[in-house]
Amino acid sequence: MSNSDLDALDCAIVDALQQRGDIPNVELARAVGLSPAATLRRVARLRADGVVVGVHARVDPERVGAGLQAFVLVVLDEHDEDSAERFARAVAQMPQVLRADAVSGADDVLLHVAAAGTADLQDVLRALPRIGARRATTMLRLGPVKEQSPTPLTPSPTLGATRR
Repeated sequence: MSNSDLDALDCAIVDALQQRGDIPNVELARAVGLSPAATLRRVARLRADGVVVGVHARVDPERVGAGLQAFVLVVLDEHDEDSAERFARAVAQMPQVLRADAVSGADDVLLHVAAAGTADLQDVLRALPRIGARRATTMLRLGPVKEQSPTPLTPSPTLGATRR
């Protein structure tokens, strides 16, 4: 299913779930104007189709001892598929790495790291050459300019009336 397959009710459900993933089904149904049973069927379909891929709690890194955050741009030693996969597997084993994304441009990978302090961050940075990084550029995160926002959705104009 793609965004072009979503009708207005699907978009309303996904928007509500992005705002509050733990919303009870009855409350969600009321918010989108459907019966609880119809809402539950739609949520199940949106999950099965891979539109809704999970419900997660947002954790304050400061309160759990991981308040030093950094973004690390990495250039890999090798650019073949095996080297990239080895790097990805190694990074996946590093609990301080919250996210790793392949990027275009002069760098290959962008890491989002949450560390307990400078020593913890330094451990991550020291490990990078051992797992295939030629160069790493580190930027400390000072604070949010804009918090993560929901993914924008537009109902398909071809679906016309919403399905129940």
